[in-house]
Amino acid sequence: MSRDREEAATEVERRRRMAAIFGDALPDRTRDECAEGRADEQPRGGAGDEDWLRGQVPPHHG
Repeated sequence: MSRDREEAATEVERRRRMAAIFGDALPDRTRDECAEGRADEQPRGGAGDEDWLRGQVPPHHG
């Protein structure tokens, strides 16, 4: 086996062991990336636009 192949095989084995020990530590998507449940999500048109805008004003600007 060439040196590059040995290093690649070693790296693959190292990654496999790390995955077995730690698993998938981070989810693929976090809550702030999801549209559901976001308080800061802007509605798309409609009567809620002004309410959303007013809700985004920082307290010291109110």
